[in-house]
Order: sequence, then structure tokens, then C-alpha cells
Amino acid sequence: MKNKEDFVGFESHEYRPIVRSESIKLLEKIVSEEKPKQILEIGTFIGYSASVMLSACKDSFVTTIEISKENALDAVKNLTDEGFDGRFEVVNMDTMDYLEKNSDKKFDFIFLDGAKGQYYKYLPYLKQMLKKDCFLLADDVLFYGLVRSTEKIAHKHRSLVNNLRKFLQQLESDNDFETTIFDFENGMSLSKKKI
Repeated sequence: MKNKEDFVGFESHEYRPIVRSESIKLLEKIVSEEKPKQILEIGTFIGYSASVMLSACKDSFVTTIEISKENALDAVKNLTDEGFDGRFEVVNMDTMDYLEKNSDKKFDFIFLDGAKGQYYKYLPYLKQMLKKDCFLLADDVLFYGLVRSTEKIAHKHRSLVNNLRKFLQQLESDNDFETTIFDFENGMSLSKKKI
């Protein structure tokens, strides 16, 4: 697999929401161990994390949601160039629209890496779509340490941080999930659905 810097579209963005190195290792480890057949990814960007998952398990199919048409097109090109034809679907639409229209679909693994402030709104749908004994992995849940900070949060980040706190509280208080929070990099939550 080529380096993320070599993916089409990488250089055209000043802000590049690509999963960090330690987080990628955890993502890769889970997919290679659990071997999920059907994966849902929220937040494609240019297809790097989808490529990592498809490489980690040769039997996986990834459905990945991306609101930006330009990013979605870049992701299709990158995933095709990597030789994953027939093993992925890039859906160019708003995540909530997708979840509302497809809540009856079932997945063996869900990777949540889209709009951080919307995680708590997505969670009821993701829970319904996740099969028993399968995992939901969410990236950036600690948002530069601000989510666990006791200091006053700057106004520009306050809503997002409060929404991430709400998301983590939903996960940790839900007895149907067994949740672990990893505090490396920008934070990840890993939740196993027990029922």
C-alpha cells in the first residue's frame, strides 16, 4: 500500500483529516483480528483508512460515507488504484441522511471518523446497525485533550467538545456496550456491542 502522502487529493488540502499513526495501528489490529465481512466507515476523506482496512482483511467489504464530492471521487480513484475494485462503495451523501435511510443494514465493524460534533446523534443508528459481539471504533474522541480538560473551553470549540462529552457519556452509560477509551494521539473509543 502506498503512503498516505501519495494518495490522490492529499496535497490539495491544507487541512488533512487522516487518521494518525498510532490510531491507524489500532484500526489495522482490530480489523486483522476480527476479520469483519461488512464494514461501515463514516468519513472517507481520500480513502486512506478504508485502504488500511481493506488491506488488513482480504474478505472485508467497506461502505464509506463522504459528504464532499471531490473527496469521494479522489477516494474512488485511490481505492481502485490500490486494487480494491469490487470490495468498496463510496457513498457521497450526508451521514445522517445515509443513517436514516439505511438503519436496517447490519455491519460487523463500524469506524466513526466523520463530523466530531455529530457523533452523539449518529450513535443510536450505529448501535442499531452494529451486529452483536462486534466493534464500534471512534476517532478523535478526546479532541486535543479538551474533552477531559477541567479548564474553560474556548468558545469556538465549546459546542464540539460538549457534544463529544455527550457521546462518550452515552457510550459509557450504555450497558449494551463495553467501552474502552484510548488516550493516545487525539483519543479513540472502542465499544463492543454485547447484545
